[in-house]
Amino acid sequence: MKLSRWMPFLVAVFMIMSFNTIQNPSKKIQKEVKNVFEMESFSYSSLEIADATKAKLPSRISDENFFIVKQGANLIGYVYIDKAPSKTAEFDYLVIFDKNLSIARTKVLVYREEYGGEIGSRRWLKQFIGKKTNDNLNDVAAISGATISVRSMKIAVSNIMKSLDYLNKNKLL
Repeated sequence: MKLSRWMPFLVAVFMIMSFNTIQNPSKKIQKEVKNVFEMESFSYSSLEIADATKAKLPSRISDENFFIVKQGANLIGYVYIDKAPSKTAEFDYLVIFDKNLSIARTKVLVYREEYGGEIGSRRWLKQFIGKKTNDNLNDVAAISGATISVRSMKIAVSNIMKSLDYLNKNKLL
């Protein structure tokens, strides 16, 4: 069977998938939210941010990667999903904030490198829990053999913390 025979079908599937926007986070992310907030039912909504404001933020925030978590009308927290660079690829990560903008959980969702995957360990990621938007991450420990990924994760988390701090101070959250 020749690949060229399937090419139009594969191109069509790819195009459909690439134009599909995320309405709700994946089941994996929903499971993390359930575990963090210890609740079964909640909903997600996106945050409308003007392009001029987005340009001032160190993190890329959109309706596809940043979600407000609510239970009924009550604010529960926030979920941020993005990619960060590793040595030769990128890894996907998740940061869950409580309603006070304190980190409740960080998780490496997908790591695509042969080395440095230790940043995905719960033990290492626990160092971020409780950090607030105005905290620095200088006390987050290094990992031998994962220097680039550690630095990248610290920068990524620091950037979303700065972004949320800006949004909060400007009453946009």
